[in-house]
Amino acid sequence: MKIRMVNNGVFTPVDQLEATLSPPLEGFYWIDADVEDLAYLQPLFGLHDLAVEDCLSDEEQRPKIELYEGHYFIVISSIRFDDEEIFLRALNIFLGRHYIITVTKQKINELRSLKPILWEQEIGRPDRFLYHLVDLVVDNYFIVGDRIEARIESLEEDILMHTKKSHLNEIIGLRSEILWLKKMLGPQREVIATLNKKDLRLIDDQLQKYFSDILENAVKITETFDTYRDLMGNLREAYQSSLSNRANEIMRVFTALTTIFMPLTFITGIYGMNFSHMPGANFYYGFYFLLGFMFLLGGGMLFFFRKKDWL
Repeated sequence: MKIRMVNNGVFTPVDQLEATLSPPLEGFYWIDADVEDLAYLQPLFGLHDLAVEDCLSDEEQRPKIELYEGHYFIVISSIRFDDEEIFLRALNIFLGRHYIITVTKQKINELRSLKPILWEQEIGRPDRFLYHLVDLVVDNYFIVGDRIEARIESLEEDILMHTKKSHLNEIIGLRSEILWLKKMLGPQREVIATLNKKDLRLIDDQLQKYFSDILENAVKITETFDTYRDLMGNLREAYQSSLSNRANEIMRVFTALTTIFMPLTFITGIYGMNFSHMPGANFYYGFYFLLGFMFLLGGGMLFFFRKKDWL
């Protein structure tokens, strides 16, 4: 657990947790904690039992906001896209009048990226800390969205050039992750819409227009992932069409080869019969003549098929 006093973007480490119970003369306290630290934080700050239970739960928490006496409990989902797989990590936030507590089970990149922003913007209030944190989380969805779009384009190119059975598994896997992610975007958008309201006494009314901008971005993200879902459907159709075209090409080659060898098989079948008298059987160059004729016949048919673009 790390405890800092933040005043105008300047971080001052705090050694004693009890010191954070009283509001500082200027600034606020930021407590970056793990779920195990809630046993110490809950009785000191009066954190609600249901909120602490949600933090400790092993089940995946949906984004939400709960308004309690003296503090708000907010859950938002941070997104990562590593090794072609999407990860959502819950970021639990307790917002008080003079403090903000962030509780995570895994490392959240946005918390590390937030520090220079707080220093640059000279942040000295917990509600503005919350705004910049939510803004970072939402902006990261655009970055992940760009990577997903690039992955879709790359997959489409691979399918058109070299269709493989493994492509279908990639399409199904990526589409299921996009659908799962889209289900999480709805509640997260509702959380941001709630933060956009004026009747939250722990958030300054002047921040409303800023949260409104984040809400607009959240709506754009939802629409973007709707587009990705449709693209995955089109990609699956392209995969099926590519397989059908490939099968047709193979059948066309086999049909052309069969057609070429049919007259050759007919000729060899006739001269393979055991009759005493057959035309050209006693001719000294008959075998070479017949072999050349078969070669010319097969080559001529092959040239004809290629000219007609049948092969």
